[in-house]
Amino acid sequence: MAKNDVAASSVLDRILTLELVRVAERAAVSAARLRGHGDEMAADQAAVDAMRRELNRLPIDGTVVIGEGERDEAPMLYIGEAVGNKNGPKVDIALDPLEGTTVCAKNLPNSLAVIALAPEGDLLNAPDSYMDKIAIGPGYPAGLIDLDAPIAANIAAIAKEKGVKVREITACVLDRPRHARLIEDIRATGAAIRLIGDGDVAGVIHCTDPEETGIDLYVGIGGAPEGVLAAAALRCIGGQMQTRLVITREEQVERAYRMGIEDIKKKYTLEDMAGPDVLFAATGVTDGNLLQGVKFGRTDITTHTLVMRSSTGTVRYIKAKHSQLDKFHLD
Repeated sequence: MAKNDVAASSVLDRILTLELVRVAERAAVSAARLRGHGDEMAADQAAVDAMRRELNRLPIDGTVVIGEGERDEAPMLYIGEAVGNKNGPKVDIALDPLEGTTVCAKNLPNSLAVIALAPEGDLLNAPDSYMDKIAIGPGYPAGLIDLDAPIAANIAAIAKEKGVKVREITACVLDRPRHARLIEDIRATGAAIRLIGDGDVAGVIHCTDPEETGIDLYVGIGGAPEGVLAAAALRCIGGQMQTRLVITREEQVERAYRMGIEDIKKKYTLEDMAGPDVLFAATGVTDGNLLQGVKFGRTDITTHTLVMRSSTGTVRYIKAKHSQLDKFHLD
């Protein structure tokens, strides 16, 4: 790690862990006010506004590398936007103020406010395209899974290492028509499937704690930005992940080249996508497998947040009760 990275890491360790929790909490509370109202855009915008407001209070010189889209597509938290008060280290930021907008609008499980932060240059600047992914949690030998191997071989390898039969393995897959063949192939092995309607960052995180969630691996095609956020989380918890961009249109190729991606067919490892010192925070918007959603009481608000740091392997769950509600800018 370069000297500047060491300095940045020290600052990340001492100052920004709890600050990142506050950023995720503010976004989650703002989105939660609109959960179940059926308005995805309003919920997402509320989370974006809150997250940007809090980010600009942090002592960082930050650049959004994974955000709401390119500058001409997103008015705030766009890719390349500068955030922070500039009184701190240069850092890259990946964020999804409302992971699972449809989930939130329908008040279904596993909607999150998610953010990751790393020293400058340590997060993959991925284009807003699809990405093929496979991921497992910690405790397995390196190289156990392979994106290019048949899904049956991957499932068999996991079952063997886990010491169970294939039928006891559960794969998490986004419920999309594009996954019809994948779902057939998984079921043909005898393994089970947990289909999710949205939120593949949460899907990847869930495979890190199979005893709690019942999910052993995540597989399938989802968003590339979400892939980087999931990689940041896995870097902190431990695990394995392989991905490849799924780019089918010429404008996507040009966008990838503009972002510095020279080989659009490259198979990325976890280490390619997120550097050795990453902070990651996720606050539950709706109730889920790992995090509870925001709870609005008569005189307080309760939030539940997962915050992690890769270089120390620290994983914290913070359940906070907030009695000073003006900090959330509630109407």
